[in-house]
Formats: sequence, structure tokens, C-alpha cells
Amino acid sequence: MTPLTKRLLVRLVAAEGEPVPVRVLRRDVWAVDDERHSQAHRRRNEVQKRVLELRRALDPGQSGTGARVLRTEQLMAAPVPETAYRLVLGPGELDCADFTALVDSALLAAPASAADRLAAALALVRGRPLTEASDDAFALPLIRRLTALQETARRQLIRSRVELGRHDLALPVAERLVRERPDDPEAAALLDSLRERLRERHGRELLRQPVGVPGPDLVVVRGDLFDQHDANLVVGFTDTFDTATERDLVISRESVQGQLVERLFGGDRRSLDDRLQAGLKSVRPLRTERPQDKPRGRRVRYPLGTTVPLPVDGRRVFAVAYSRLGNDLVARSAPDELRASLDALWPAVARYGLFKPVALPLIGSGLARVVELDRTQLLLMIAESFAAHCRHEPATAPELRVVIRPADLERTDLSAVGAFLRTARHVGGAADGRW
Repeated sequence: MTPLTKRLLVRLVAAEGEPVPVRVLRRDVWAVDDERHSQAHRRRNEVQKRVLELRRALDPGQSGTGARVLRTEQLMAAPVPETAYRLVLGPGELDCADFTALVDSALLAAPASAADRLAAALALVRGRPLTEASDDAFALPLIRRLTALQETARRQLIRSRVELGRHDLALPVAERLVRERPDDPEAAALLDSLRERLRERHGRELLRQPVGVPGPDLVVVRGDLFDQHDANLVVGFTDTFDTATERDLVISRESVQGQLVERLFGGDRRSLDDRLQAGLKSVRPLRTERPQDKPRGRRVRYPLGTTVPLPVDGRRVFAVAYSRLGNDLVARSAPDELRASLDALWPAVARYGLFKPVALPLIGSGLARVVELDRTQLLLMIAESFAAHCRHEPATAPELRVVIRPADLERTDLSAVGAFLRTARHVGGAADGRW
């Protein structure tokens, strides 16, 4: 369409369904006042020419009063009957009308429905309304109404998402509102409040990154493994599944394995042993040490990666053997042994974990240390193993939570783990099955 025809269309849109007389069109679109110009007839022909051009675009094959979209009407209320044109558009044919209808219905809807409709309404917005006529008096009422409605939609979308607990989705809406209204103290306060709520929600959470598409999240938190009351736990054991902590000779009381008896079994070591032995009945041992070779602790050895799911108060503790307890009572594990143990752990979590979050410490950084790997490499190995498993079985758990002690944080590069997972989601698995 020519620029004048586009301007004519904008003028008819601004009328919001009301008929616009030809004399008003001449005044607003062509800036012509008939009383002061002698070429009124030529101007009337110009209006008709542009109407025909517009009708060819909107109402091909139609004309006059029979047109569906651009109708010709005769106004009889004036002293002299005059011709007028009305733009008649149905649902889905005018974006600002759809926008208005969506926002109006959302303001009376429940939070989830409101959020959906408001997001759909705001997705229709492309810059400022009626930019072709932003300085014209005829467009100002509609421009003001749509601009105010857009701000109402944004604020209500923020409230709806907050009510739904989705502060993360409310945040970008608030940030855009502040960018466009930098002097609005109410918008700035709303943004600050959202950011504070998000910081509170994260609490001790240090990293959260999706694993695969689709897939669970890998989360790194600062704290104590046994404070993760909403999650199943993973506790590393040696291949003999020892639990004795007397005088710290076989198992240290400070280790996660040693704390398990006190923190979850109330000091009842026998209860833990009974559950371990019941779970190990179906596992074929590798061998049994002679008493003269291993005078202390248990002597039956099981394959690394052996995992025993222990029911505890409606959740599971996954006891996984990832290190070998030497006859000198020193636990040792190599990187390939740790990786194989982790790879064997996830199928047990998928089968017995009740689809709860699963939390584990930074396995390999304690007394059974994998000396060849630093803490960042250990965390990357855990992430890589879990990600590789989730490529084939994403429903293993909704979340893998790695719990790191505060003392270990300064020696762990969390940004490397986040970068690895972010890249892995896009490039998929490598040829060897690892991410």
C-alpha cells in the first residue's frame, strides 16, 4: 500500500469500529479543510481512490455497502447526508482488539489462566502502538488506552506469576518494565522485591543447571548432606560395607558413612547392618579375606558399584561401594573405579528412588580420596556420569543435588560445571557415550 493508504487504514483503526465521514478523513489524513480549499471535489476523489486501494487489499471483489471489512455508510444525522467509511473486523483480525480482549478477560481470571492470557496478549505487542500516527490528535486516545493497558498487563502478569510461585518468570517482565519506566519508583521497588525473593528461594543453592533436554536439574548446594530432608541420599561405602566406628579404626566417625549411623539410625548400628545384609543377599561376593590377612572389619568383598537401597522414613539411602578397603584399613579408589561405581548407581536410583530428588556428597573428596582428581574434577565426573545416564533415562530423578561442605567451596570451580552442562545440552553425547 502507498503511504497515504496506510495512513487511511490507521485512521480507520483509530476509530475503533465507528464510521468516519469523508470530510473527517480529508482533514485527518490529507490535512484538508473544505471550507478553506477550492479543490474539495478532487480531494473527495482522492479519498475514494485510496478507499478502493484499501478495499482491494482487505475486501477483494467487494464494494460499497456489500463489503465485509471496509463498509460504505450514509450518515443521516448531519444536516446533509454524508458518506462515511467503517472498518469492521472480527476476532483474530486486529491485533490491538485481540490484545484488549485478552487483557480484559485476564483481569477477572484465576492466576494460571490470567498468566497465560496476559503472556499471549503481551506477545502481540511490537513496539509502540500506531507509530505511523503517534503525533496525530485522532490517534492519541487509542494510543493512550493501549499504552496504559500494556502497563496494566505487565504488572498483572508479574502478580499472577508471583501467586503461582514463578518468581523466575516474573523477573524478566519486571526488568523490562523498569527499563521502559526508569523513573517509576513503584516499578523499581517491585523489581527489587522479586530479586530478593529469588535470592531467598535459592537459599544455599549455588548452581542449578538442566541436564539434557528434557531432563532433571543438577543442583549444587552448600551445607550438610543429612539436612536434605526432602531427598533420597547417596552414601559412599567401601567394598566390604563396614559400619564399625569404634576408635575410628575401620570407619571414621567423621566420614559420611560414619555419620549415617548416628544421623539416620539413631546410633543403632545393628539396624543399619541388618538392612545392608538383607540387600546384599542377592549380590555375589568377589571373595572373602582370611582373618590373618584382615584381622579387623568385615572380610567379604563385593564388586565396586554394588548399590543397596535402604528404606528410611519413606525415602531411600543408596549405599554404594566406590572404594576398596585395604587390609591395612585404608580406603582407596581410582578415577575409573569411581566412574564405574557412579554409572552403576543411577539405574538403582531410577528403579528404587520413588522419583524423589537425590542428594549426594562430593564423593571421592573425603577419607577414601581419589587422589588423582581435584574437587572440580570430581564434581565434573558426577555431573558427566549423571548426564550420560539421563540421556537414556531422563526420568531417573527430578533433581540431582550435590552437597558441598563450605570448606570445599574455595577449591571447587562451579562455573566449569555449569559451562559443561550448558554445552552438553546443545551438543549431545560424544562418540564414547560421555558428554
